[in-house]
Amino acid sequence: MSNLGRRKFILYSSAALGSSILLKACGTPEEPATPDSEATEGSESSAPEASGDTIKVGILHSLSGTMAISETTVVEAEKLAIKEINEAGGIGGKMIEAIIEDGASDWDVFKEKAEKLIDQDGVAVVFGCWTSASRKAVKDVFESKDHMLFYPVQYEGQECSKNIFYTGAAPNQQIEPAVDWLLENKGTDFFLVGSDYVFPRTANTIIKAQLEANGGNTVGEDYLPLGNTEVTPIISKIQAALPDGGVIFNSMNGDSNVAFFKQIADAGLTPDKYPVMSVSIAEEEVRQIGPEYLTGHYASWNYFQTVESPENEKWVADFKAEYGEDRVTNDPMEAAYIMVYLWKQAVEQALEGGAADAYDLEAVRAAVIGQEFAAPGGLVTMNANHHLSKTVRIGEVREDGMFDIVWETDGPVTPQAWNQYVEATKGFACDWSDPAKGEKYEI
Repeated sequence: MSNLGRRKFILYSSAALGSSILLKACGTPEEPATPDSEATEGSESSAPEASGDTIKVGILHSLSGTMAISETTVVEAEKLAIKEINEAGGIGGKMIEAIIEDGASDWDVFKEKAEKLIDQDGVAVVFGCWTSASRKAVKDVFESKDHMLFYPVQYEGQECSKNIFYTGAAPNQQIEPAVDWLLENKGTDFFLVGSDYVFPRTANTIIKAQLEANGGNTVGEDYLPLGNTEVTPIISKIQAALPDGGVIFNSMNGDSNVAFFKQIADAGLTPDKYPVMSVSIAEEEVRQIGPEYLTGHYASWNYFQTVESPENEKWVADFKAEYGEDRVTNDPMEAAYIMVYLWKQAVEQALEGGAADAYDLEAVRAAVIGQEFAAPGGLVTMNANHHLSKTVRIGEVREDGMFDIVWETDGPVTPQAWNQYVEATKGFACDWSDPAKGEKYEI
């Protein structure tokens, strides 16, 4: 069972909601309004006007395009955290003003919007991105301008930026434990499927190295362009490579998963013979694809809605109260929610240490390291490599769309930015608390 921290979960004010959240929708006038920006504009009319008494933050995710199926939910989680913080008095008496931008599932747009948030809007921090392609697109922006991004989604690792805080899982906190569990419980022959961009390809490089080291076999590997739904050729390859069944490791993102799970069910690839382990399918995606297509398959995450803890019980209730009883919570949403609080705590610590304001990025960045939070999924701690220590869990999809947690670590797992199965990065680590070590040093 997870070793949940004893630190008391932050109690949020239940004050009236009238001026609880200060949000501002942005975009050029010629851009069509997204559903979210329309809602934000509606809330803006009842919110206090932005002023020098606010702290501007950027929210940058895909509210349209193939990734909207996933990213709209992390925006909601970030907005909930900001609302709660504002209701509790803000930060040092200042309210948070969120400026929301739509990356539109287009990596060039992500880069343009990141530049706008920093240069034109003057935000103190940006909470954003989902795919590694979008994060890679904005990484140079944040590094060249020495600004700060909080990134909420599990990823492939092999990166450690001074300007990015990673609140999702590193591979040793999701992918590697999932492979070990599959080898022990489901078989040794793996077929790898993924979207055709940096995360799945790097993840599969790690998996292949891990399987080779631990007695497994990679019997096939195939990719689809992000958003492509022509999955029939992949299913034919799986059937040819695994005629008697085997493990499917799935790192596809976005709408491709809808077609994939429906067609493997139609093709008779049932989870008893062809268990699928996914690393980008969570409660929200199960809800949208349909649990009837995923029941019996697996996912590896740090958080599931079914985690039993007082912190999670409160968070799920608060989220449903805000967005509807039929809504669900998931891992990226939890990571997005807690990263707002980690930043808030760091700003408060920096102010106590003499920082002029929340825009003192060097002071805030230094203060983020070591921050702890009693998250819905258990205690998390920000390490010197800008990644979080987190509990690892594997869940099996139930008929109601929730996950039965079938395995979890005893407590938080220390993150590794540089993978120890890949020869090129084996023996290296990252430490931003020590200038002599920094991005990559030999252990």
